[in-house]
Amino acid sequence: MKERLSNYVGGAWRASKSLQVETVFNPAAGKPIACVPLSTAEETAEAVAAAQEAARAWRMTPALDRVEYLFRFKRLFENHVDELCRLCTDECGKTYAESNGELLRAIENIEVACGIPTLMQGYNNEDIARGIDEHMFREPLGVVAAITPFNFPGMIPFWFLPYAIATGNCFILKPSEKTPMTATRLVELLDMIELPKGVVQLVHGGKDVVDALLDHPGVSAISFVGATATARYIYQRAAANGKRAQCQGGAKNPVVIMPDADMDSAAKIVADAAFGCAGQRCLALSQAILVGEARTEFRKRIVEIAETRKVGYGLTDGIEMGPVIRPESKARIESLIAQAAQDGATVVVDGRGKKAAGYEDGFFVFPTILEGLPDHSDVTRTEIFGPVLTLADAPDLDTAIAMVNARAYGNMACIFTGGGATARRFRQEVSAGNVGINIGVAAPMAFFPFSGWNASFFGDLHGQGRHGVEFYTQTKVVVERWPKEWHRKF
Repeated sequence: MKERLSNYVGGAWRASKSLQVETVFNPAAGKPIACVPLSTAEETAEAVAAAQEAARAWRMTPALDRVEYLFRFKRLFENHVDELCRLCTDECGKTYAESNGELLRAIENIEVACGIPTLMQGYNNEDIARGIDEHMFREPLGVVAAITPFNFPGMIPFWFLPYAIATGNCFILKPSEKTPMTATRLVELLDMIELPKGVVQLVHGGKDVVDALLDHPGVSAISFVGATATARYIYQRAAANGKRAQCQGGAKNPVVIMPDADMDSAAKIVADAAFGCAGQRCLALSQAILVGEARTEFRKRIVEIAETRKVGYGLTDGIEMGPVIRPESKARIESLIAQAAQDGATVVVDGRGKKAAGYEDGFFVFPTILEGLPDHSDVTRTEIFGPVLTLADAPDLDTAIAMVNARAYGNMACIFTGGGATARRFRQEVSAGNVGINIGVAAPMAFFPFSGWNASFFGDLHGQGRHGVEFYTQTKVVVERWPKEWHRKF
């Protein structure tokens, strides 16, 4: 009998009353490992009510006391990293090293949020007019929620949760129904530090839960990471209901390879960025733009790496890439490769139809390289979200930058070059919120915002760092005057 996951509401684990469930798979083995309930709108409302009940007391808890819970949680988290890595690998498919890197980034966000007593400070001025002082305070919003994706179940909730509760909000997490086990275990650890009931809630589910959070008047802000179409939907519906929203969408990230780049280093780094996590990340590199003479040397190296990459179960020693998340994802990725070939691309390295030794039922797509994909193909504009890298040519930097800026997305763009002036011009002119220079995945540290532009982000304030603090607080300005004649003598 597969484990059926429960919701966490009001400081207690509750079995959902919903009869609808979704199966959670180990994608490497292709076998079910748990089932997750698709909770109802009514159950979501119960979680909001519990959060509202806890909100006033938590908001009045001193910031130093609030972050003390985070310090305790960080220590507990660190003690369970190995267990969490294995759980994340089993339900998500990535390698142990990738899971470990993800969880270390989660811890990093907890560390940054522990600085809230300083980060959420306001400011003031005496005597803005004679005898009148003015102050600005940052206050929590109340109840906030995050809807997080399958591909980083241990990290992305922590772009939001630590900042939300450290600033005095109560937080509701709706994890992906494809990878809910890591989030569930993390909330079990949170339960061990005895947070006040209602400060953190976990509600499993699908669209019904999402819409209930978007429509409930007791929820003040929504954070989301996922596909662009869903990000746009959530942003529009949240805004229509008067809520703050930060919605990270999809991507189609390019990398420019200049002739003066270190080709060995560039090829290795680009391969990791394109094929790491089986290409299922919003900072995956999906197109390499080869400038001038870079084409011959880079192409030879990247093809060799793609053909020899070790694919299999992520807890096996030496494995460099795992499966994609579902058989439907595998079918979609392979259909896009076929579409690209039909549109005129050459499949230089074909990852379709291959099986990992010992895991023949797994949802594997091996590294794939396309070349010569015409601009008219829909595949040039589609986020494949799989281990597929497209090679394109450009005669010079001007053309390469124009190719980067022609896309609708703006999550990340990278360049490999030995020239400082080239790198500086690239970073100034490309339309992307995260820029990598001789870096394959420009993932910001937790004390910087996870930026994103254009169709890759809807909102004003991103996750992480000071943006997170600003998103989860509202400013209150107090202007005060105390005339001497009002002073009472005792």
